[in-house]
Amino acid sequence: MRLKIHVLALLVILANVLGNFLLSLGMKAYMAGAQPRALLYVKAFFSPVVLFGVALLIVWMLSRMTLMSWADLSFILPVTSIGYVLSAVMGKLFLAEDISNKRWIGTLLIMAGTLVVSFTRPRTHKAGPA
Repeated sequence: MRLKIHVLALLVILANVLGNFLLSLGMKAYMAGAQPRALLYVKAFFSPVVLFGVALLIVWMLSRMTLMSWADLSFILPVTSIGYVLSAVMGKLFLAEDISNKRWIGTLLIMAGTLVVSFTRPRTHKAGPA
């Protein structure tokens, strides 16, 4: 069960990071220089990059729901928060985002917390009657 939890946690992280990255990439490319209008957002939604990003975010949500049924929330949230770090790196490398020193420090703190929690054992408790 432990390997299964770690593999699913990796899927949750990757689907979240890549889904948000593609969504941002597609929206920035489609909306570049345009005045925000409702019709433009609808057209942007149907671009292949945005649709793939949305599909990955659906995979993220479904896999996260499954993971929450398998392991403790106190394990899942800190471990999957490494996605915030990866998102910042992707934004910097591929979207040329300007990231301040304070934001990098916060990102490093998230990474440190993720490392500490990842060395604990994921446990699941049987849920009582609802």
